[in-house]
Amino acid sequence: MEISKLRRSARRQGGFALIETTIAISILAVGLLGVAALLAQLGGNSTTSRYMSTEALLASEKLDDLNRYPYNDPAIAVPGGNTSGSLTADTTATVTANGLPAEVVDYFDQVRISSGNGGMVETVLGRDATGTAQYNTTTHSPDGTITPSQSATAPVATSDMITFSRRWVIEQSPAGVPAGVRRFTVLVSLQNTPVPATFQATMLR
Repeated sequence: MEISKLRRSARRQGGFALIETTIAISILAVGLLGVAALLAQLGGNSTTSRYMSTEALLASEKLDDLNRYPYNDPAIAVPGGNTSGSLTADTTATVTANGLPAEVVDYFDQVRISSGNGGMVETVLGRDATGTAQYNTTTHSPDGTITPSQSATAPVATSDMITFSRRWVIEQSPAGVPAGVRRFTVLVSLQNTPVPATFQATMLR
């Protein structure tokens, strides 16, 4: 009689052990799925942050370029109105300012960035003095050497090449700003990646 009770008790204990194991595995699986989702989200946020950081640098670079022009240069003139350029479309205008010769001015460009041999290659699409498309490439080597070059043709695309679009607007004496002051606004956005990252910066001059 005692032996039979012990066997029944052992069977019950074995059944409880199986249920507990199943529950523990289920909880562990849910926890691992949560960790995997968190890691995927962190990876996506890291990629977006990297793109945003690059866009911030490109916007700052363009604002510095615009700020270097003399105040009467056609590149930053606002003839016949209060605004030149656009943040929503690639805009080009023929500008005559302060008696200077007419000049074709683009209010947009593209920046292509790729890495190679541990360095970085940056290509900016613009125009030369005759209005012809010009690709200005700057190669940053791992040893710190910087090599510029120019070409009338686009560089060969590589698998890691990222293209950024820059557009800018120049406003003359916008609302809330003293007369004679210009406001530069630059918008940088990604062109060939599915990550929806954009960056906008403004400067007064």
